[in-house]
Amino acid sequence: MRHCYEPIVIIFCLLTGALANEDANMSKENLKQIASWLPGRSGGAVSRLDASWPEWLKRTGELPPDFNKLPSIPFLPDPLMLDEGGANIPVTTPQQWQQKREWITGQAKHWLTGTFPPGPNNLEAKVVSETRDGDITIRTVELKFGPEHRAKLTVELLIPPGAGPFPVFMTQLTHRGWASVAVRRGYIGCVYAGADEKDDTEQYAEIWYPEYDFTRLMRRAWGAMRAVDYLYTLPIVDKEKIALTGHSRNAKQSLMAAAYDDRIKAVILSSGGTGAETPWRYSSEPFDNETIGEITTNFPYWFHPRLRFFVGREHKLPIEQNLFMSLIAPRGLMLSSALTEDQCTPWGMEQCYQSVKQVYKFLGADENKVAVRFRWGKHGVSARDIEDYIDFFDYCFGRTKRKPENRLYYDYSFADWAKLSEEKIDINSYQPNELKNKDDIQKQIQWLLGDEPAGLTNQGPKVFAKIPATDNEYSGDYLAKVIGRPKSGGSVGRKVFGMLFGQDLGFGDHLEGNLYYPADLSSAALAKEDANKGRMPVIIWLHEYSYQTGFGHRSEDVINKFIENGYGVFLFDQIGFGTRIEEGVNFYGRYPHWSKMGKMVADTKAAVEMLSNLDAIDANRIYVGGYSLGATIALVAGAMDDRIAGVVSICGVTPMRKANPDVEGIRAYSHLHGLIPRLGFFIGNEGRIPIDFQEIIACIAPRPAFIITPKFDRFAAYQDVRQCVDSVKKASGAEKIEFDSPDDYNRLSQKNLQKTLDWFRRVD
Repeated sequence: MRHCYEPIVIIFCLLTGALANEDANMSKENLKQIASWLPGRSGGAVSRLDASWPEWLKRTGELPPDFNKLPSIPFLPDPLMLDEGGANIPVTTPQQWQQKREWITGQAKHWLTGTFPPGPNNLEAKVVSETRDGDITIRTVELKFGPEHRAKLTVELLIPPGAGPFPVFMTQLTHRGWASVAVRRGYIGCVYAGADEKDDTEQYAEIWYPEYDFTRLMRRAWGAMRAVDYLYTLPIVDKEKIALTGHSRNAKQSLMAAAYDDRIKAVILSSGGTGAETPWRYSSEPFDNETIGEITTNFPYWFHPRLRFFVGREHKLPIEQNLFMSLIAPRGLMLSSALTEDQCTPWGMEQCYQSVKQVYKFLGADENKVAVRFRWGKHGVSARDIEDYIDFFDYCFGRTKRKPENRLYYDYSFADWAKLSEEKIDINSYQPNELKNKDDIQKQIQWLLGDEPAGLTNQGPKVFAKIPATDNEYSGDYLAKVIGRPKSGGSVGRKVFGMLFGQDLGFGDHLEGNLYYPADLSSAALAKEDANKGRMPVIIWLHEYSYQTGFGHRSEDVINKFIENGYGVFLFDQIGFGTRIEEGVNFYGRYPHWSKMGKMVADTKAAVEMLSNLDAIDANRIYVGGYSLGATIALVAGAMDDRIAGVVSICGVTPMRKANPDVEGIRAYSHLHGLIPRLGFFIGNEGRIPIDFQEIIACIAPRPAFIITPKFDRFAAYQDVRQCVDSVKKASGAEKIEFDSPDDYNRLSQKNLQKTLDWFRRVD
């Protein structure tokens, strides 16, 4: 049976339950709001008793927390801080660290995994079969334990020749092939039935009901712990060298098992994505990966139903993946993923790695025992990856001295940039100015963006009809094929600007982009004498913080909506994103006085140049728009390039002068993403920033601009944005600046896209 989360269902659930505290009315409204935000689908039951989330709400009477009373922690929480957002007490002693560990454990059980029983004291093991494959012994064992020995777990041991004791490579039945590689490296392979193919742990929910509410993934993790119980009874096992790994959802359960069981001495999270190596705060729409809303509705039994309360409010979630990972220190921990798989953000993964590494340093542990490993490709792994995984286990267990490489792709810090660039400013010499002159405003914007090096103008291919237009055309960058791009078909055509058949048809500094256009666009229409008649308007759509895929993941809706309304859509990857990940790695080593945001704006202006000269395009109707990061770039580019006919910004205005602790503020630009380093000099003195978004928007006028900021945008204080835009709208010539504030959180919704298209009909 399928269920949808209509608000009326939630209201009914609430009205039938008792509202037990003075904040119940607020919680009721919050719950109604959350229900309206969730995807209208269900992937199945949320517990053994509840076929849907509304049924769980009704049965339990659970309500969301009072979000106003929870501290806002916009960045990753600090594992070495007690009462963060309150007293903010640094962890400096072993006793304080133990206190923090206990707090993390309690929060993880409450919000993520549910509670689970202590280890049983009645474990029985029965050898079901034992065979030989050459010199390898294959032993299948059935474990029984728990009340009346009703719980069971099937374990298969793959034992190499010799007397031992051997290290152990544990994994799920899904990954038996991984264990076969480990056996050749001298490990006992231990494969347990806690995976989709065979899951002995599913019955645990009934056996231990109602005292414990552990989720499906936590039940599988608890099963892994019972396998460790058995391994501890075997003389051939080296108990100090038990390793665990799993892939995708099995990586999530592997993290849970290792976090709660110190007997697991090393663990590798292989492409676990959201709920594993990717933090919840960066598993949201601006990061273009699997969100809380998606994972809790598609797989509602993986995590505790309470997690769903935090959709759109990830910064309010008390627990975070870097905190959960820190429970593993000082044991071995590797985070592994493909740079270009769409359900993970490699940038967010590095943020977790850098945070957890501080715990290892605090404990005086070997910092190489926390590792990060990236591969090119997508979600799947191959033998070369497994060999590297075993190399890491070997290092953790002292079987090799070869350290993990730990190559980072987003290893930026403001301190490193300041040292490299040797830039310094006198804060007292800066103050906000009531700048009326557009040239002066643009000079100040350019100062923030940095010193752009002189470059050539690339006018692009010019002749539309000569550019190949099939979905099998050769792209100059193989990563575009790896990532995948939206294809043409039906009413949509596509042309790729890049290295095509050896001819350089790119734009800007040897860049590649895709132009999507109405498939019925005819050469005859383009050949008319009137330079503009029959030529199409176009919007340059700029992507969000999709580090892993650039524009390649969720742009189909944007393309289709605009094509249906007669617009072409041009998309390209920003520096440091998608096909341009490696280009961004050493950017500040090459251009210490420029900025990534400056390069992004320059590339956008280069796209305008190319499209302006393309014979299919109406040069007077080139618009720029985007969501999140793309929306910010669009505003700045619009302020700096008068050829842009208008700007659409969805969740792109983040006022800079107001230091609001509930949002990231300028640290997101200067410290977190490394987009505008010079802003870092103003931390603590935000009021002295010479330019803010009101000046940027003012530079766009009298051209039209449409700015959307949801009321519950966790990245920007809505009232500050409204005040910013209102101040611009009061000025003469700003009549075409429009503002909309839906009762929503930060996302590119269908409603926002429709509002954008309605705006185009009014102004174009």
